[in-house]
Amino acid sequence: MNILVLGARGFIGKHLCSALVAANHRVRGFDLQPANGNWPDIPGVEWTAGNLDHVSDVMTALDKIDLVFHLISTTIPQTSNENPLLDLQQNVGATLKLLELVIKQPRKPRFIFLSSGGTIYGIPHIIPIPEEHPTDPLSAYGIAKLAIEKYLALYGYLYKLDYSILRLANPYGEFQSHLSSQGVIAAFVHKALHHKPVEIWGDGSIVRDYLYIGDVISAMITLIDYDGPEKIFNIGGGKGHSILELLSVIKELFQHDIAYYHLESRACDVPINVLDIKRAASILGWKPTTPLHEGIKQVIDYQRSVDFSLNDNSSKNR
Repeated sequence: MNILVLGARGFIGKHLCSALVAANHRVRGFDLQPANGNWPDIPGVEWTAGNLDHVSDVMTALDKIDLVFHLISTTIPQTSNENPLLDLQQNVGATLKLLELVIKQPRKPRFIFLSSGGTIYGIPHIIPIPEEHPTDPLSAYGIAKLAIEKYLALYGYLYKLDYSILRLANPYGEFQSHLSSQGVIAAFVHKALHHKPVEIWGDGSIVRDYLYIGDVISAMITLIDYDGPEKIFNIGGGKGHSILELLSVIKELFQHDIAYYHLESRACDVPINVLDIKRAASILGWKPTTPLHEGIKQVIDYQRSVDFSLNDNSSKNR
């Protein structure tokens, strides 16, 4: 199958491209041109530089494609409320341009959109949160994700676009940047490795649903062959963990204390978010298989290998 991955240079995109190549798909990775000119080293991927908002770039990327994975987002929940209009233009507007091009293809490709189970529901009425839960996002980021979901439903109705939506929990794993505001586990592990204090927003009681990247990718791969009537699936770890619990697990794995301090809580942070994943289990036959301890250990091993490589190269260049 010819598969286009939009946002292929990102944390999830790199893992997805590798898995698709391993499954013998022909993969085209679409993203902004790397600043250093070096695309990720994933043999078998055809890399295409472009901007999702540029029609000519997207037209080229869509040529002879059977399936599109849309992973691109230009904002994050914490900053999206600072400029909701920009969020709307860059994410919803650009995706609408994309959908217009998709439906005009000689053979419309199938479309899989990575939405946000962590933001679109808002403050939950019940835990775990099922797909039927009301959607009242507290961030422009969540609103944009929800708007794209609604437009996909519209294009499915008007133009018979075959689409699926994954409402993803909080992913973590190798390749995730410790500098990202969305990668709390990567950030904590990096700080612990360098014996630096950890920042905690609020009192540390906020509960989130963390999902190891290997389980994220297995859900995405499983969805490729799905052709049933359900369009939306929660994809999460099925269990919640507080920020202080995360810190406790990381301390245990490092076997040394980790200093931390508290910052003021943020308005975009709901107190708890844990997804109900029964639909994905019953219909897709998918379940997460990586316990939190094991996943975080993988992150620690990865961060250590990156640090060692950087230090080794630095010493060689002296």
